[in-house]
Amino acid sequence: MEVIDATDTILGRLASEVAKRALKGEEIAIVNAEKAVISGNKEFIFKKYLERRNRGTPQHGPFFPSRPDMIVRRAVRGMLPYKTQKGKEALKRVKVFISVPEEFKNIEAKKIGKQAKELKCEYIYVKELSKFLGYRHLE
Repeated sequence: MEVIDATDTILGRLASEVAKRALKGEEIAIVNAEKAVISGNKEFIFKKYLERRNRGTPQHGPFFPSRPDMIVRRAVRGMLPYKTQKGKEALKRVKVFISVPEEFKNIEAKKIGKQAKELKCEYIYVKELSKFLGYRHLE
C-alpha cells in the first residue's frame, strides 16, 4: 500500500494522479486530507461547493459530503469511471484519512503533484471548505 501525504497538494492534481494509479491496481492511502488545497477565489469556491451541497433533496440526493476526507474521496471518484465495474474496484482501493492514523505513523508518506507554494493565485484548504459546509469536528 502506498501512502500519499496531501499536505499543501492541489486537490485536482492529487485526485487525477491517485485515480490513474488506482486504475492500474495500486492500493493507495491518502493522509492529511484536510490539508489539501483548492486553487481559486475563496468566495467563488464556497459558492460553487454550497450549490453542490444544496442541489437535490435531503432524502433523495444527490448527496455531497462536508467531511474533508469525503470531499477528497469525491474528487478522486470524479476522476474515475465509477459506474463501471473497473471504476468501482479502483475506488475501493483508495482510502482517505483525516490526519495520519496509527497504522501509517511509521510509514514515510510521499508527496505528488504540484504544491500550493508554487501557485501564483489564491487558494483555500479543504479544512476551511469543510468548516464552511457545516463540518464541526475539526479543531
